[in-house]
Amino acid sequence: MGEIKGTTRVCGLIGNPVGHSISPVIHNTLADLCGIDMVYTTFKVEKGAVDTAVKGAHALDILGLNVTVPHKQEVIGALESVDPLAEAIGAVNTLVRTEHGYKGYNTDILGLERELEEEQVELKDSPVILLGAGGAARAIAFLCVSKGAKEVAILNRTEEKAAVIAEDVNRHLQSKAAYAMKLSDYGKLTGENYVVIQTTSVGLYPNCDDAVIEDEDFYKRAAVGVDIIYNPAETKFMKLMKAQGKPAYNGLKMLLYQGVSAFELWNDMKVSKENIRKVYENMQKKLG
Repeated sequence: MGEIKGTTRVCGLIGNPVGHSISPVIHNTLADLCGIDMVYTTFKVEKGAVDTAVKGAHALDILGLNVTVPHKQEVIGALESVDPLAEAIGAVNTLVRTEHGYKGYNTDILGLERELEEEQVELKDSPVILLGAGGAARAIAFLCVSKGAKEVAILNRTEEKAAVIAEDVNRHLQSKAAYAMKLSDYGKLTGENYVVIQTTSVGLYPNCDDAVIEDEDFYKRAAVGVDIIYNPAETKFMKLMKAQGKPAYNGLKMLLYQGVSAFELWNDMKVSKENIRKVYENMQKKLG
């Protein structure tokens, strides 16, 4: 990290908890590589204090903020304006300073899009399965339908929660591609060569031996698997996918690219591929 001076701009992450975050690795490495006088840290913010925190950050001239759980929805009420796509998704993870407040964006969706492009995972005309119906699944459902997925099956333990996402996505994008299913009904899926995206916290460290679906027949019908979890580097979901000879990717590049997209918004610039590669290597080292 470069020298912190009186002119150094501050960015950071608000959420609870935030102590485990590797976002400082992303942004402080980027600042060093790009020669930008900026420092990034974390701010623990309790539920119900988001509005106060955001207004205080603006008063303190903080350049930009990332937002993580559980504040991605609550923060919208504290913003000066919201990007139309982030508004439709109903979740914001990046705040960009404007004269009278912050504008909210959803770079999670940009992060996954860039990861899929790099790994040559094609959404257009592909059948997609989303496991889970939380905030991440909602954003990813919007991405998949907007990119022309043939169908997007949202599987969740509570089907009603998945149905809300499907209805919102279809209405906003004027589509019929998204639909909900109860997770336990996965055997009723009739297609093949699915792009399967695992959006739940199942399998997250330290519960590394868990997977939402254990049935090997499910994985035989997949073309590729993407788990948005990045710790462990290889989840049980990924192992089950690879056991059937299918490629599988974790969420580290999604995290990388959502961070890069936020950094670019704050600093009105594009980060080079070489610098992105160096940041990714630093993230891998940090995670051991």
